[in-house]
Amino acid sequence: MSNFAKGKHSKFISDRSGMEFPYSEMVREWNGARVHVSEFEPKQPQLEPKPHGADPQGLPNARPDRTEPAVASLLPSNPISTTANSSTISISEPNNGRAVSDVIELRNVDGSPGGLAFTVYETSFIISSVTTNTFTFNLNTTAAITENAGGAVVTAGPVTLTP
Repeated sequence: MSNFAKGKHSKFISDRSGMEFPYSEMVREWNGARVHVSEFEPKQPQLEPKPHGADPQGLPNARPDRTEPAVASLLPSNPISTTANSSTISISEPNNGRAVSDVIELRNVDGSPGGLAFTVYETSFIISSVTTNTFTFNLNTTAAITENAGGAVVTAGPVTLTP
């Protein structure tokens, strides 16, 4: 009894429609029902969703955002402008972004601009006026000569720099 008939002349009743079809044209659906090939419906994808892992919550080796420390700006060559018999000093710094009452320090100043007897290295100044490309501050003494001086590596920055 190990051999079955081929069923080439046999008929089969569809589980879906109840109609009679040739036995050889019947197929089994995913739910076990035997139906004709014209009635076959594949399994809906929503019935077997693809596994989805958890959403990642962090990044390896992440570097959080931080506030950048204040740094000194390199000024153009000979940025210090003095006028004879004036206590106002003008500093050239393109697109400086500074404001009135900011406190700055000038560093790496060569010589004595305007013949002034003041130490500009490690001395803080309070800005009195600002334009887009210059800012000014006042001293207690007046300049002896009118000149643009300071050298090629003058920097202007905040009073305290972060190393």
